[in-house]
Amino acid sequence: MTGLDTNVLVRFFAQDDPAQSSKASALIATLTPENPGFVAIPSVVELVWVLFRAYQADRISIIHILEELLRAKEIVVEQSSLMWQALHLYKTSKADFADCLIERSCQAAGCDYTATFDTAAARTAGMRLIK
Repeated sequence: MTGLDTNVLVRFFAQDDPAQSSKASALIATLTPENPGFVAIPSVVELVWVLFRAYQADRISIIHILEELLRAKEIVVEQSSLMWQALHLYKTSKADFADCLIERSCQAAGCDYTATFDTAAARTAGMRLIK
């Protein structure tokens, strides 16, 4: 298994740097279900952030990229079932992906609720606002 850092994923999906994008694509092309790439949770969160902030990717594009990543047989995404849950919440709300992942992680851990000072997260991701 080969770990894939956020910058490799960004170069693969953005195809914005001829040298690095071609190297990222070549590496990912070598991955197989028997010898997959591994993507850690922080890399998924960073990927979404970079695509949104640096590349101004819209929500629909980000959703498609995450679905592609999660469906790839040659890539193992850490806690993939939790990531699917966070993606579903992201698709059906106006919440940030990180907030969706935090809320779903807390729910999966058995928390009664997720406390936050972030009014947007409380309103869109189902967290409970601390007043």
